[in-house]
Amino acid sequence: MKRIESWQPEEVDRLAGAPQGGSVHEQTRARPIVGGSSPRHADRDADNHGPAGDSGDGGTPGNRPAAPDERADAWQAWLQTPPGRYVLQWEQAQLDQAVADLFGLHALQCGGPLPDALRANRMPHPIRAWQGTMTPSEQRGSLVQMAHFEELPFDTRSLDLVVLPHVLEFAHDPHQVLREVDRVLRPEGRLIVTGFNPVSLWGLREAVPRALVRPLLPPQAHPIVLHRLRDWCKLLSFEIDSTHYGCFRLPLGSGAWLDRMGFMERAGDRWWPLCGAVYLVSAVKRVQAMRLVGRARKRAVRGTVVALPSAHYEPSERRGPPQSGRDGSYR
Repeated sequence: MKRIESWQPEEVDRLAGAPQGGSVHEQTRARPIVGGSSPRHADRDADNHGPAGDSGDGGTPGNRPAAPDERADAWQAWLQTPPGRYVLQWEQAQLDQAVADLFGLHALQCGGPLPDALRANRMPHPIRAWQGTMTPSEQRGSLVQMAHFEELPFDTRSLDLVVLPHVLEFAHDPHQVLREVDRVLRPEGRLIVTGFNPVSLWGLREAVPRALVRPLLPPQAHPIVLHRLRDWCKLLSFEIDSTHYGCFRLPLGSGAWLDRMGFMERAGDRWWPLCGAVYLVSAVKRVQAMRLVGRARKRAVRGTVVALPSAHYEPSERRGPPQSGRDGSYR
């Protein structure tokens, strides 16, 4: 695996298929890759995390909100807990099945090293854009460390597959992430998104005040309702062709109790299939093609002459004034 520790424009241009010195976003190339969020997101971070001294949603104690690296490390640490391993096992199996028969040249996975969404894919040039301080294991392909995913350093229409495992839930602007994915994907390219389902038993537990119930999911995560994700995809010309739900067991933090609830996996898939704790959405980028009809030419209209009947006036043969008959009528 080739790893890119610092920002190397020529190397990323080569991975993206762009010419030397050229088509990658200049704003993205100008700022450093390793570190926190860019200055353009500083005000937005302060608004999202509340006043100074309050951690807010996903913030750290003190005056500083959680940096992207800290959120990524917290997510990877949560995957090592019993609920995290349960979710990771289901997602890894679903991702292996979803990407096994997808073909192309360049595939991109955004997020941390787990789950490994591209291990079952056979594209020759896989790229993994990751955040955090945890170093991914040795995997085939190239590594690019990034600060955020609102701006991707790849050429327009240069990728065939993009996988976002729980990336939208930790992004400051998830809609902007989808816009960037729409830009870098080729027509008929594939987008795969995984996330937590708020309309589930796990989402119901997160809605309970923290003073009553200890939260199960990472505090930095902001689950997105599936119908909102569908609206975003529809606006960006993505056509969702498959949706899968999973993880129907009770939201418990003990691995032993999760193993005992194995019967709920089959019952939930049958009786409440839309209430799984995790969903996987697969969409295709549709682009309306132009139809060339050629130069417009005038065609000579050939017709036949048809004789139409017309009214014919014949003058009367009466001579002189009318004469009256015996019964008083004129003729």
